[in-house]
Amino acid sequence: MYAQCPECLTIYKLSGADLAAAHGSVRCGHCAAVFDALWTLTAQLPPEPIEYLEVHASQPAPPQLDLPVFRPNPAQAMLFVEPADRERAAERSSLPAFAAAKRRARAPRNAPWLIGSVLLLATLAGQIAWAERARWIDDGRVRAWLEPICAHLGCRLPLRRDAATLALLSRDIRPHPSVPGALIISATLRNDAPFAQPFPTVQITLSDLDEKRVAMRRFRPSEYLADARAIGAGLAPGASTALVFEVADPGRNAVAFEFEFE
Repeated sequence: MYAQCPECLTIYKLSGADLAAAHGSVRCGHCAAVFDALWTLTAQLPPEPIEYLEVHASQPAPPQLDLPVFRPNPAQAMLFVEPADRERAAERSSLPAFAAAKRRARAPRNAPWLIGSVLLLATLAGQIAWAERARWIDDGRVRAWLEPICAHLGCRLPLRRDAATLALLSRDIRPHPSVPGALIISATLRNDAPFAQPFPTVQITLSDLDEKRVAMRRFRPSEYLADARAIGAGLAPGASTALVFEVADPGRNAVAFEFEFE
């Protein structure tokens, strides 16, 4: 058979062993280029002068071979074996009757694997539920059946949280009357949700005329409320509360402020 190097166009004569050595990849002895000899493989050379060998077009499916030459028959391997050796080989290839019956009667032991898989799936579901517990607790549909279960077990669910239902009624910023270089920021917050919810973490952002952030701080409920029992009870439905924050004055560039609840 013949194949052509695509770099220097040298045509080589090669055998099936040359093709099988690297699955069709060969190295050109003239330019040292490595190429796939199967692309231009041909059994006969075209008439001279030869410039290029024809490149075989690729097909989406492998071609089907329809001209068989030889098909080995495993039974033929026993034709030239002595009868005694053939009987001994048949005995070695078969199990005794009692061993075959015992093997057929043995039941598959899949139960431990099934039990282990169920336990692993239950553990995974529990981990996912625990990681997403805040979402489930704040979901009214899930909470509707969690509360009876928790009441039966003697536990108490955390307050439901929905920052979108918190309304800022008023806000004000002024210099601190007794501390130089400080500001007092006050606001009135109302809970418009039909349920009590915990006091939020309040983020206050001070910005300049170009709306660039000058200063920012987050206040937890314990930092703006002194009553621990009020923090535990949360903000009742429809109730309002006054919030007061003392912050350092960031300078004259801070001309606007913004509230966010988390």
